[in-house]
Amino acid sequence: MALTPSARTDVNRSAILARLGATGPASRAELARTLGVSPALMTQLTRDLIADGLVVEVEHAPSSGGRPAQLLGLAETAGHAIGVKVVAGHVALVEMAIDGRVVRSASEPFDASASTFLAELVGRVRHFVAGGAGERLLGVGVGVPGTVDSPGSGVVDAMTLGWQQVAVGETLRRALALPVIVENNVNALATAERLYGLGRSSEDFLVVTIGTGIGAGIVMDGSIVRAAGGAGEIGHIPVTDDGPVCLCGNAGCLEALIGEAALVRSAREQGILSAGGGIDALRAAADAGDERAVAVFSAAGHVLGRTLAGVVHILDPSLVIVAGEGTLDWRHWSFGFEPAFRAHLMAHRRGIPVEVEQWRDDAWAQGAAALVLATPFDAGDGAGDQGRLIRERMTGRSGRP
Repeated sequence: MALTPSARTDVNRSAILARLGATGPASRAELARTLGVSPALMTQLTRDLIADGLVVEVEHAPSSGGRPAQLLGLAETAGHAIGVKVVAGHVALVEMAIDGRVVRSASEPFDASASTFLAELVGRVRHFVAGGAGERLLGVGVGVPGTVDSPGSGVVDAMTLGWQQVAVGETLRRALALPVIVENNVNALATAERLYGLGRSSEDFLVVTIGTGIGAGIVMDGSIVRAAGGAGEIGHIPVTDDGPVCLCGNAGCLEALIGEAALVRSAREQGILSAGGGIDALRAAADAGDERAVAVFSAAGHVLGRTLAGVVHILDPSLVIVAGEGTLDWRHWSFGFEPAFRAHLMAHRRGIPVEVEQWRDDAWAQGAAALVLATPFDAGDGAGDQGRLIRERMTGRSGRP
């Protein structure tokens, strides 16, 4: 997939806002150095942001003899976004300011398999929106564990939820009268990493999630790689011919070997867990020093390491970030992961850093909110009219669907 110069420029605009929000006022020169862009481009970007009412000149920095540098800061009216993470049993919701600060959050039960699941989802989101930023609200971002046709359309296929061609975006837009962006939840998480997290200093990195499923978000040249909507499905890389059947219908997929259900199944077969024991019990056994329990996680880490080495050879990222609920057990996974990963990399790639994010359920919802905050500066057409509407709301126009 070719990435245009305009796409790189647009993600830098979002990064400027994120940087100002995270660290406070800064000069144009400081922003240029931090974000790795030329002073001329930074002048152009900040001029546009000031014209849109998102950035203001706030004060001058102290000078040691030369001309004092003008400092830039976020405009107070820049806006908030709602982020929604959808999984089979609950929804996590956050309201997030444009600097990545979480204003409020909630977690609500949700039955994705119920016949009324769309009405239930609308009700949960509408209730949360009602307690929020009002006129400052730019839109709603939704992260789902599945494939999305395009963020602006928001038609979802999600095997883990039992959803096929579900019009999540259109339904929420009609009910809320707000712009709505829908995206794969790992891509949403990667967006948040690019703007606010460990990926801020990397143009090319890989976010790998472990837990119920196995997935990846790919950031190349500062932009999320979507392809036709399903890029990053590393959980369905075929690892073995005679492995267990995966939810996708194929046998021997990575996810079928090292996803949460696979680990629990292995532990039950070995007598480590009783028939009713789950991942929490397996973790407790490993933490208590049960060598068999530790070996289950370590074996999963070994398979992940070997497979991920191949992905690194294809994409050549400068950083790998591991996230997801499975990172609660990472100290046990790491026994198998590190040796296998490093041993199967070519020599010149063996120094690639691997960072592990501490697990937080609302991080996924923050990723969904980041979709909204990044959308106004996305030169691609994935967000369609929704990107235009969010930008209109951000700059004080009507912005109603």
